[in-house]
Amino acid sequence: MDMLWNGWGDPAKAAPLPDTVTGLLRDLLGVRPRTTPALALEDISLTEATAAPAALAALAEAVGGAEHVRTDTESRIRHTRGKSTPDLLRIRTGDVTDVPRAVVLPASHEEVLAVLRACAAHALAVVPFGGGTSVVGGLAPERRDFIALDLRRMNGLLDLDPVSRTAVLQPGLRAPEAEALLAAEGFTLGHFPQSFEWATVGGFAAARSSGQASAGYGRFDEMVLSLTLATPEGTVETGRAPRSAAGPDLRQLFLGSEGAFGVITSVTVRIRPLPEQRLYEGWRFASFEEGAAALRRLAQDGPRPTVLRLSDETETLIGLAQPDAIGAGLAGGDAGCLAVAGYEGTAQETAWRREQAAAVLRACGGTLVGSEPGERWAHGRYSAPYLRDALLDVGAFAETLETAAFWSRIPELYSAVRTALTDTLTQAGTPPLVMCHISHVYENGASLYFTVVSAQGEDPVAHWTPAKHAANEAVLAAGGTISHHHGVGTDHRDWYVREAGPLGIEALRAVKHRLDPGSLLNPGVLLPTDRQ
Repeated sequence: MDMLWNGWGDPAKAAPLPDTVTGLLRDLLGVRPRTTPALALEDISLTEATAAPAALAALAEAVGGAEHVRTDTESRIRHTRGKSTPDLLRIRTGDVTDVPRAVVLPASHEEVLAVLRACAAHALAVVPFGGGTSVVGGLAPERRDFIALDLRRMNGLLDLDPVSRTAVLQPGLRAPEAEALLAAEGFTLGHFPQSFEWATVGGFAAARSSGQASAGYGRFDEMVLSLTLATPEGTVETGRAPRSAAGPDLRQLFLGSEGAFGVITSVTVRIRPLPEQRLYEGWRFASFEEGAAALRRLAQDGPRPTVLRLSDETETLIGLAQPDAIGAGLAGGDAGCLAVAGYEGTAQETAWRREQAAAVLRACGGTLVGSEPGERWAHGRYSAPYLRDALLDVGAFAETLETAAFWSRIPELYSAVRTALTDTLTQAGTPPLVMCHISHVYENGASLYFTVVSAQGEDPVAHWTPAKHAANEAVLAAGGTISHHHGVGTDHRDWYVREAGPLGIEALRAVKHRLDPGSLLNPGVLLPTDRQ
């Protein structure tokens, strides 16, 4: 099943906003219903041509037949850009100017290499395509003559080593299918990002994904033991042992490279036994500052829950921490900040960590509010993108951005980004609602994840751009990283260049030039194109 072409996920899971939320949008933010009818997929016609016949023939030969090279209008539209709010707003108006020339579906590493050779011969750029869930312009290259390299046929569990607790997965394997295959053998990957239902293993590696249980299982890049990369210049294989002192770790060069250096064709990951028990509960703190201090205590001194997150006062009031109950807190006027702690493992281990963590949270000022908020979060944790679509449907603008910093900088970073977003959008005549949560914690720091809701303005994409730029500037000025887990894409690229520094970027350019001398791979994503 493909994702909704002009929104997120499965259309059957879409739900309208509660009246309390639509009333708040109208009264507080001045949101008005859309006046133009929504376009249907069949209403859109393409003016961009397909690839030349000779190129299509070469691509068909590379992947074992013309049935694996799609040039129909629907396939090309479904592979146009990703799922950021600007992406969706553009495609909802029928803007498909950066549609791929074709969609190509290889079935093996060797076929990927053959496709890259064919594209080099016919001057076609290549955008690797997994679940299509990028929210940072990662599927929007700076060339019109490109193909989408859809990896869905490469969706197998190639090997499982129960002794070493490792598994070899293909890149087009979606997360739910990966979990099902591992569960049949008694294991789990433990990687559950918000995009879980649609994202792929290759996408997790290419964007350095971080799942909602990262406090217990770690980030995806920490799970990767080795990977195989197909490039226009050949194959790169990395990782022969769980750890090595044999020079710099090339895995870290390709993790997060977003398809700009090569196409990831297999990933070896560490796996863990399926937990006997999963428990989630809610805690209330008087303030975001107090709650963040409690999370820091657990992150630094333990015991660390598997899931640990904290919503600020605004996000708690609106109920965004529990998307399936959005708006529920408005009537009761819930005060303070909601934290969710989750525990997974054996029954004995889970009980011990829960008891010990509860003592820390209580000592830091937390009040246990029971299992209901935690279980409700767990039940609705993949629902937020559907909520974003519902907001767009009623005429609101809704977008997210995220960052991370060391603990000592978190207060300044939180304030700076909120101020940048609020001031910019208010001055533009659309005062926003800005919400934030911490969802990934480390011994030395944490992430901040912001959700922004406002009226759309006359041109929503142009209206949002100055606010996004102001937030990016605030992130760098306050000592944060331009992305914790969404990635760089094109949206963050210019700020990533500043974060990495001139010499660092030149070193990465040298790597790209050696592996991709024709700049075919995702041009303009991660790194500026040569012509810039």
